[in-house]
Amino acid sequence: MKINLVPHRILLMSSGIWQRGKEEEGVYGFLIEDIRKEVNRASKLKCCICKKTGASIGCVAPRCKRSYHFPCGLQRECIFQFTGNFASFCWKHRPVQIITSNNYRDSLPCTICLEFIEPIPTYSILRSPCCKNAWFHRDCLQVQAINAGVFFFRCTICNNSDIFQKEMLRMGIHIPEKDASWELEENAYQELLQHYEHCDVRRCRCKEGRDYNAPDSKWEIKRCQCCGSSGTHLACSSLRSWEQNWECLECRGILYNSEDFQKAKKHTLPNTNSVGITDCLLEESSPKLPRQSPGAQHKDLLRQGSKFRRDVSTIMMELGFQIKKKTKRLWINKANIWNSALDGFRNQNFNPSYTIEVAYINENDNFGREHPGSKQEFLSLLMQHLENSPIFEGSLSKNLSLNSQALKENLYYEAGKILAISLVHGGPSPGFFSKTLFNCLVYGPENTQPILDDVSDFDVAQIIIRVNTATNVADLNSVVNECYNYLELIGCLRLITSLSDKYMLAKDILVYHVIKRVQAPFESFKQGLKTLGVLEKIQTYPEAFYSIFCHKPENLSAKILSDLFTVCTLSDVQALGFWNSYLQAVEDGKSAITMEDILIFATGCSSIPPAGFKPTPSIECLHMDFPVGNKCNNCLALPITNTYQEFQENMDFAIRNTLRLEKEESSHYIGH
Repeated sequence: MKINLVPHRILLMSSGIWQRGKEEEGVYGFLIEDIRKEVNRASKLKCCICKKTGASIGCVAPRCKRSYHFPCGLQRECIFQFTGNFASFCWKHRPVQIITSNNYRDSLPCTICLEFIEPIPTYSILRSPCCKNAWFHRDCLQVQAINAGVFFFRCTICNNSDIFQKEMLRMGIHIPEKDASWELEENAYQELLQHYEHCDVRRCRCKEGRDYNAPDSKWEIKRCQCCGSSGTHLACSSLRSWEQNWECLECRGILYNSEDFQKAKKHTLPNTNSVGITDCLLEESSPKLPRQSPGAQHKDLLRQGSKFRRDVSTIMMELGFQIKKKTKRLWINKANIWNSALDGFRNQNFNPSYTIEVAYINENDNFGREHPGSKQEFLSLLMQHLENSPIFEGSLSKNLSLNSQALKENLYYEAGKILAISLVHGGPSPGFFSKTLFNCLVYGPENTQPILDDVSDFDVAQIIIRVNTATNVADLNSVVNECYNYLELIGCLRLITSLSDKYMLAKDILVYHVIKRVQAPFESFKQGLKTLGVLEKIQTYPEAFYSIFCHKPENLSAKILSDLFTVCTLSDVQALGFWNSYLQAVEDGKSAITMEDILIFATGCSSIPPAGFKPTPSIECLHMDFPVGNKCNNCLALPITNTYQEFQENMDFAIRNTLRLEKEESSHYIGH
């Protein structure tokens, strides 16, 4: 073996050699004479993996006799610690990550490449020591460490470097002592110092020109929320305020037509498709990542990411990161929950990214007292009102209606805004959208074909049915003549020359009534739904959002509720046993109470919100006769009784009567 070909890392890991010289002596402090001795020693040792001589690295575990080459050890999943004494561990004695309890039911994304992985610590899968939900491929971590270096290698979630690097070194991730590769590129971030200020719409209305930008006016330039590399004056795109989202034509096309793209392959780091962990550890070079503008990177993500199967709770958690700790209190009058909510959301000081606090007030209370309210209960009541409001039409699957008063009062925009705020802040699933309305939001009205079930107007439905069931041209012309004025009014009047014309006529009537007729309400509703970036997520992950927008949540079960509630410490064991038996009895129909009643009693919600409960529902056992539900804290206090029969009777009585009184109170408010 030639001395000048011995890789530095093999010298570090070899068991019989130490750095006795200074850094500039020999090979990074390894003296030439010591290297010759180590080569001579290794020539007598056989690799336990490939069975060839030259195995200079041995496992440091006591009484372990295994020796191996550095490349062979990597292939056999040995661990090499590039810190301290540069210890090496064979596959049998290597360090492992110990997880006390695994509460992860579903796969989670690697926070570097976004490929979903099973959250079980193995050689190839590692977990962050500082963030419980952060999991990584070993290959992804090693590539990032090589590129980031010791100064920039840190947890991708919380940016912790000390604890994170210590654990990664223990698990065999090599972190070179060098600056990050992107920091070595000359003027790498020069373009980030410049804001894009140019109006790119087809017809710019600004007399001062496309490059004119006047902040806090209608001639302020708004950049595309997706790519940031296109812009428009507020007035040129009819934007009422800076808070409104805007996408350029290219990004909008990507969002609307994302279903046409093939399913994306594994999302890997740029320029690392063929870089495995063995290559990273054997190569000394620090490959630089190819630079792209932020706009180009985001458009690539839109194309590739649109087909990733994402869990909606994970998406809602990401949207929830926008919520700030600063709070905004809403004073809600249960006698008029919709209007008091509108007043709060329309207040100029309201910011949808602030944490919402709810206080219930009664306008008949002369003392002006307020009572703390549950945010999730308030959002549930608000969603119930929205579902039954006149801006929607239909029975179970609803579409937007045409309500001139609601349009005049801008209620369609407010409805979209409230829906977006509710979802991000922990409100319930809507569950009442028709597939047609959902597809219009995701793919655009021009790419959506409505069906007969979307027509809630009985007379219009009868016209469409008569057109579709016409058996000859005479019958078809008879229908057209009878409905002449209506067809002329909606622009669907056509000359009938053959029986096949009925299909186009029926389609035209459908498209007009369900889509074209409500074009103005739809655009207003869509603008409101852009609040907090909700519409963008819906268009990027339609499969994830379809279930919560178009289907009611599944019925709760005893197991779901049992897993949902955490048990406080020092709880009464017998009461907890009664609680589990009670849940099973309710599921088996042995009680007049339902699972949904229990959840409403404790949290104010009849289903589990897509974003989950905050705080997590909990149970405590207290010496009292009846249960108590604290909806503000999602806490259910169970009574401690002597027998199960007494427990069930008290639970049934308290839950049934509490919900009945609340329902009567709500009906009283509505009646007044």
